Amino acid sequence: MKAIVVTDRAAGTAGMQLVERPEPKAAINDVVVRVHASGFVGTELGWPSTWADRLGRDRTPSIPGHELAGVVTAVGYGTTGLSVGQRVFGLTDWYRDGTLAELVAVEARNLAPLPGDVAFTVGASLPISGLTAWQGLFVHGRLRAGQSVVAHGAAGAVGSMVTQLAREFGAYVIGTGRAADRRTALEFGANEFIDLDNEALEDIGQVDLVFDLIGGDIGRRSARLVRAGGTLVSIVGAVEARPSDGLAVDFVVESDRAELAEIVQRLRDGRLRANIGTIATLDEAVAAFNPTARRSGKTIIQVGL
Repeated sequence: MKAIVVTDRAAGTAGMQLVERPEPKAAINDVVVRVHASGFVGTELGWPSTWADRLGRDRTPSIPGHELAGVVTAVGYGTTGLSVGQRVFGLTDWYRDGTLAELVAVEARNLAPLPGDVAFTVGASLPISGLTAWQGLFVHGRLRAGQSVVAHGAAGAVGSMVTQLAREFGAYVIGTGRAADRRTALEFGANEFIDLDNEALEDIGQVDLVFDLIGGDIGRRSARLVRAGGTLVSIVGAVEARPSDGLAVDFVVESDRAELAEIVQRLRDGRLRANIGTIATLDEAVAAFNPTARRSGKTIIQVGL
């Protein structure tokens, strides 16, 4: 099968190569999926799991990508809930070969049925951004109607999901980003927008929840925005600064079939919109991941038809 592999951590996305790899087999509780579309997060190439297994042993050449939509082609022993020929989407294990390939083996519990009226390219755009937003807001942030939320990177794939879900649940959302992101963030539902290059973050005042996708100085300053009893939620590693009278939570997104079903249903009935920027083929993937200009929205690789 064709697959994108990485072997050199220092090379970044420029070191990606399109090669032939053996087809995967379904282990216990696995299914094999013919990938029709795959997502990719550029920061994957900085994750230890891309380069080593859980025991720290080198596992290169490895196949990156962890979001997929496709069709089940084989079912492993003990697998329940999915069948050959079924359309699925979901999030694969961080420590296993990923979805920038024609076929991938994945634990069945990490996948959910993909309705026939949802395109594979759209399905592949949902797992990381949708699950991250859902778990950050509702599992870790315990968002309630009427609360206020700062959504950093509100025009991006994750930030736009944070914005839409928070608005649906009755929150007031203040999006942040660059000046060029203002229109997109507002179109996705932000009530206000702060240009981080030209406006003071501190002018926001106190909020109930900050969803930090940036870290660094922005993350440290964001901690001061959290009012008493509020929460700072981060996906960029250990929180460097904590609210003086609130919670700070950092987490790694996990696949969840029920949450995937909630997300895709919202997309079907119009409560959510996908945020897709570029769609490229597997042959075009390396170039797509090394753009010459800044892009907005998620890059999706269309692997099969």
